[in-house]
Amino acid sequence: MLDKIIHDFLIIWATIDPIGTMALFAGLTAKLSDHERRRTALKTFGYATAVLLGAIVIGQIILTAMGIRMISFQLAGGIILFLFGLQMIFSRGGQEESTESSHDMAVFPLAIPTTATPGAILAVIVLTDNSVHPITEQIGTALVMMLVLVITLGLMLLSGRILQVIGTAGASILTRLMGMILAALSVELIMEALGVAKWIGNLN
Repeated sequence: MLDKIIHDFLIIWATIDPIGTMALFAGLTAKLSDHERRRTALKTFGYATAVLLGAIVIGQIILTAMGIRMISFQLAGGIILFLFGLQMIFSRGGQEESTESSHDMAVFPLAIPTTATPGAILAVIVLTDNSVHPITEQIGTALVMMLVLVITLGLMLLSGRILQVIGTAGASILTRLMGMILAALSVELIMEALGVAKWIGNLN
């Protein structure tokens, strides 16, 4: 049981990436007040928790019922993540402000796909596979996921201190750097999904 908890923690930590999420959060909320930043962090935590818990409870059922394979879900998530990464890299100040005013950044991109990443959603679905893991192990995985999300929230709440050090210009550079990293990560997700699809095709 302990081995599975450690295994799950490492996988969920890698797919959620609390440190990378904090860096992106710091860049996107650079122009917000401390109160707005805390509010955004809490909302991001709430939305991401709801998405990942929902994936644990009904994600596998929905994908199976709709006939959607895991690799298809991963490929779609990779494409979305790539487009978002490009937007972060090439966006300008005025465009960022108009985008922020038109939607809640706590939902997109902070909760999805930054915190509740396609990889994290896939990970929790696989790690709680009903046909493999008993309910006790699934509950343990859910608790591990909550621990990683709480750590992520704590890092986001500390992001104000980071902004005080790097300033607005540093936050802009950080945002574009994270955009490049997200784009690279999305390419990895797409290549992995295509590789699995090719392997399945060869079997057939």
